[in-house]
Amino acid sequence: MSTPQVEAFLEMMAVERDASPHTLSAYGRDLADAEAGIAGGLMRGDEVGVEAWFADLGRRGLSPATQARRRSAVRQFYRFALGEGWRADDPSRRLDAPKQGRSLPRTLDGEEIERLLKAAAQHDGAAGVRMVALVELAYASGLRVSELLGLKVEAVRRDPAFLIVRGKGGKERLAPLNASARAAVRTWLVARDAARPEKAPDSPWLFPSASANGHLTPRRFAQLLDQAAVDAGIDPARVSPHVLRHAFATHLLEGGADLRVVQTLLGHADIATTQIYTHVATDRLAQVVRDKHPLARDE
Repeated sequence: MSTPQVEAFLEMMAVERDASPHTLSAYGRDLADAEAGIAGGLMRGDEVGVEAWFADLGRRGLSPATQARRRSAVRQFYRFALGEGWRADDPSRRLDAPKQGRSLPRTLDGEEIERLLKAAAQHDGAAGVRMVALVELAYASGLRVSELLGLKVEAVRRDPAFLIVRGKGGKERLAPLNASARAAVRTWLVARDAARPEKAPDSPWLFPSASANGHLTPRRFAQLLDQAAVDAGIDPARVSPHVLRHAFATHLLEGGADLRVVQTLLGHADIATTQIYTHVATDRLAQVVRDKHPLARDE
């Protein structure tokens, strides 16, 4: 159960820092773990207790990324507690970030994307049309899954070539839609509107569902992708909504797109995050060196 101090911290994160519901939920879980794991809890724990809790995360098998996020949540909480005058010290100040290598993103090649789309189209009726629109939109625009599933229907009614997307931190960016994605969306709008009961109010969401928030959930989309992957003869472990975003970035770089352009399209604050995608374009980059570097040219 969350403490009043944790509730106040999460409210501050939501109001002052515009943290997303996903971030707030993750921080809530992280702080609940710390409250249970630190001797005396968050408000009475000392440096020894905080460091012992943090050391135990690795022994419990949590990934370095999860450990890093929990460290961040606890350190931010204690800074907030200091500012509010709830504590006179910060027992998390000596926590060292866990060492973590940066894993290479999973991706799919162009032929696998085509197979995935064909498998999606094999679903009957509106379900198949919706699945094609989902995959086409994700692959054409590089949207995060929360951005994709949170699209409003009015954003696409006029068949735009770009979407205005509000991403992390409330920052807006343009997301492109190619001809194939636009055609898939138009087809889905026809099926979506036809499926709505007569006189029933229209949902504001492009991909409505009976879920609590009114639109398709990331979990359900992932399940549908798993089935499409199986139907396409692709290992479902290699396919997820985020993999489609990876494919978008990877294939742009393979095609010669500028890294800064890809950074902007993905909504990355730091170009180092975008650079991870260049590993898949080594053949193209090597060819650029052979063609353009003066010492690499034939006499």
